[in-house]
Amino acid sequence: MLNIKLNKLNNIKQDFTIKDLENISGIKAHTIRIWEKRYNLLSPKRSETNIRYYTSEDLTKLLNIVLLNNNEYKISKIAAMSDEEITLQSRELAFKTAINDEAINSFKVSMFQFDKVLFNNTYNTLLHKKTFRDIFKNVFIPFLEHIGLLWHTETLLPAHEHFISNLIAQKIQINTEKLQFNIISTNKTYVLFLPDNEIHELGLLYLNYELVLRGFHTIYLGQSLPLANLNYFLQGDREICFITSLTIKPYDDKIEKYFYNINELLTNNNHKFIAVGRKVQKVKHLDLSSNITMYDSISDLLKVL
Repeated sequence: MLNIKLNKLNNIKQDFTIKDLENISGIKAHTIRIWEKRYNLLSPKRSETNIRYYTSEDLTKLLNIVLLNNNEYKISKIAAMSDEEITLQSRELAFKTAINDEAINSFKVSMFQFDKVLFNNTYNTLLHKKTFRDIFKNVFIPFLEHIGLLWHTETLLPAHEHFISNLIAQKIQINTEKLQFNIISTNKTYVLFLPDNEIHELGLLYLNYELVLRGFHTIYLGQSLPLANLNYFLQGDREICFITSLTIKPYDDKIEKYFYNINELLTNNNHKFIAVGRKVQKVKHLDLSSNITMYDSISDLLKVL
C-alpha cells in the first residue's frame, strides 16, 4: 500500500519464500504459482543459487490481491489492473468495508509495510461499526493469534511484532483512559503486572481495560516487575488482588520457585493473587494458598469477574 522502502530499515526481512507467502496470506502455494504462470501477477526472483524468492513488494501485492479477490473481484480482472490500480482499489476497499477478514488482511499489510496510516484508517472504519470490545475480541485477537503462528514459523521479525503490538497497545490505552471517570468507590484494588523480564503485555493491558470498564480501581505496573516490589502494596489497609499474565517468563525450571515466593508473599494476610496464561498448567499441581487462583486464559478470568 504505502510505498515505504523497507530496504532503508536495518534488519527488516525483505526476502520471502513461497511458504512465507502462503503462511501470511492464507493462499496455498499451488494457487500462488498458478496466479504467477497464468496471470503473471507475481514475478519471483532467483538467488545466486537459483532459489526462488519474493520481495516485500510482492508480499504486499499478494495481500492486496487476496483482499480484492475475497470481495468478488475475479483474478482475471485483477490481472488486467496495473500495480497502482491494485493498490488504490484495495486501499479504498479496506477503508470502506473493514469487516473482520478484510480488516485483518489490512492490518497484515500495515504490519509488513510499517504503515501506521493504514492501520489507523482501518481501525477507525471498524470503530464506526463495532465497539472497541468487539474489535478487540473479533479482530485483534484472531489477528494476534495469526501473528503468533507467523512468529513460530520465523516469518516475522521482532520489528514487525513490536510495531503492530505498540499500535494495538495505544488503542487499548486510549479506550481505558476514556473510562477513568467510571470507577466506583471500593476498598479493593487490582494491581496488574508482568513477571521480571516478561514484555508481552497486550493481554494484561486489555484485562486492565475490562476491569476499569466494570468500575474497578486498578494500578497498572506493566512489564518486567521484580516480585519483591509487591511488598509495598501490602502495607496499607486496602484489599489487594494482584494479577499477572504468564506468556514466556518465568521459564519452566524457575516457575515453581516463583509461585512458592508468591505463596510466601501472601502469608499472614488476606490479599489475593490471580495468574493467567498457558504456563499456569505447570504449577496447578502445587500445594499453594487458597488465595492464589489460576486461569488458562484472560477470557476464562473475565467470565468470573
